[in-house]
Amino acid sequence: MLLYVLDLAGVAVFAVSGVLAAAHAGLDWLGVVVIASVTAVGGGTLRDLLLDRHPVFWIRDTRYAWVILAVSALAIAWLHALPVPQHALAVADALGLGLFAVMGAQVAEEQRHGALIVVLTGTMTGAAGGLLRDVLTGHVPLLLSGGFYGSAAIAGIVAYLLLQAAGLPRRWAFHAGIALVVALRLGGIYGGWQLPVLKLAA
Repeated sequence: MLLYVLDLAGVAVFAVSGVLAAAHAGLDWLGVVVIASVTAVGGGTLRDLLLDRHPVFWIRDTRYAWVILAVSALAIAWLHALPVPQHALAVADALGLGLFAVMGAQVAEEQRHGALIVVLTGTMTGAAGGLLRDVLTGHVPLLLSGGFYGSAAIAGIVAYLLLQAAGLPRRWAFHAGIALVVALRLGGIYGGWQLPVLKLAA
């Protein structure tokens, strides 16, 4: 039940980030809901298709769709009444990235895939929705624009797997993995942390 609630929370957080991105792009209300939906379920949909999980999670359980619609409506009302806090999009995206990356890894783990597939699946689950959101709203994707993003997801998932291998209970490894993803992503936002940039020799 806790994991299910966290999954719904991740959908809600990513939906908010989609609403904020759509608002910055000047889209109408339908466009806002479309971007919120793509952001919230894009990564999980791709994960389910690649892992042959049918029907995909939001068709199997329509609560996910209702959460997206409700959160989108609340976020639209909020934006009409109050200013958007600075870095709200990036912070919402960091929280969604952490939740979805480790939970996506768990899905692959439960299907008994190897560590590499677990890491790749979790990273895709966390990052693909944001990638689609940025492309559809005409922005350079956060995944490609510097700062820890996909690398944060990878680090959090690897930490989750290593902590379990070291004997830490799965629940605590789960929370630690999410915390690491969020911490690295926020470090990229506020501290300018990023991977080394590859430059050609002069």
